[in-house]
Amino acid sequence: MDNRHPTAAQPGQVTRIARRRALPGRERDYEARVREMFRHMRASPGFQGAEMIPPHEPGGDYQVVVHFASEADLAAWDASPERAEMHGLLREVAAAEPEYRSLSGLEAWFAPAVVPASMHPPRARMALVTWMGIFPTVSLVLWLIEPLLRPLLPFLPKVALLTGLIVATMTWVVMPRLTKLMRRFLNPHLKS
Repeated sequence: MDNRHPTAAQPGQVTRIARRRALPGRERDYEARVREMFRHMRASPGFQGAEMIPPHEPGGDYQVVVHFASEADLAAWDASPERAEMHGLLREVAAAEPEYRSLSGLEAWFAPAVVPASMHPPRARMALVTWMGIFPTVSLVLWLIEPLLRPLLPFLPKVALLTGLIVATMTWVVMPRLTKLMRRFLNPHLKS
């Protein structure tokens, strides 16, 4: 992993995962300071949510997952005095500097992605939530747009255009909202 603050390759919603260990015996302080950082983040433009994932085993890495509407919003948080203050307080109870990973687009649908296998959402739940997004999106596109394209395009170009529209809608409109709404269903073990 890159120890710098990476930026996602695509515009739109960005999810950043920070991995870090608390000092032995300071885990409660670490968790309290991360929750305090979340309170500061809520006032930051473009903030969409955050989770703290505790270590799978004692002494392991915490993972802090934050969601912002855009890379610019995340960069504004990174440059804020509140973030600098909170990171100073976290350094007092952390074993090292955090490692960061950013996700955007399709890979961020089910963030957090860098968690122990035992903490991943069950595939059946991910499939159900994906279907909950795809069914109405495809139905709406086929009902509203396909009839307009039917006389204009042959089958394959029409399918290519429609599936491109569906993927873009799912990636930047439907799934960010749906996974946020269904967060507890997908990951009931998360602490926020």
